[in-house]
Parts: sequence; structure tokens; C-alpha cells
Amino acid sequence: MHVITRKRLIDELIDKIGEDETHPLASLMEILGTLIENYENQHFPETASDPIGVLKFLMDEHGLKQSDLSEIGSQGVVSEVLNGKRELNVRQLKALSRRFNVSPAVFL
Repeated sequence: MHVITRKRLIDELIDKIGEDETHPLASLMEILGTLIENYENQHFPETASDPIGVLKFLMDEHGLKQSDLSEIGSQGVVSEVLNGKRELNVRQLKALSRRFNVSPAVFL
């Protein structure tokens, strides 16, 4: 399965699961995200990006501060995400993908 197809699959899972982190497919989405990340790191090391780096880049490109991302939480929550102390949940992934008009998979 091609990487693009995998990312489309994870996008569809995110759309189906919505904000329900207890959805029966939530664990499949997490596993698939990990597999995609591992595959990309192994086969495309020069293009593999870390999700925090992507978020920081997008924030910089749009001139945003931590406090501007209230849709994913307080400034403290955003700080924890950017410092790698907290992972993004499904609701936050969807909010960021809508804000920046990118696939949620870029943050996995």
C-alpha cells in the first residue's frame, strides 16, 4: 500500500472516529499512524518530519503564538504539546488540520 493511500485511510478513520477516543477503531488509527511513521522514517528519512516540528513550522509560517491555538487547549496545553510532554488527541488533530488545511496525518 502506497504512503499516500495509507494517509488517506488514516484521514478516513479520523473522520469516522471523530472526537470519540473510545471508538472501537481508535486503536487501529493509532497503530496505523505508528506504522506509517516507521515506514516513512525507514524509506524516506530525508522527508520524514516530526509532528512537533511540522506544528512549529506552520505556527511560524502563519505568525501564530501558543495562545493563538486555543482550539487545541490552553496556552499550557499547547506548550506541553510543543515540548513533547503531551500527545495530540483526535479532537486536536482535527482542529489543527482544519486550521492549517492539511491532512491530520501530518501531525502523527
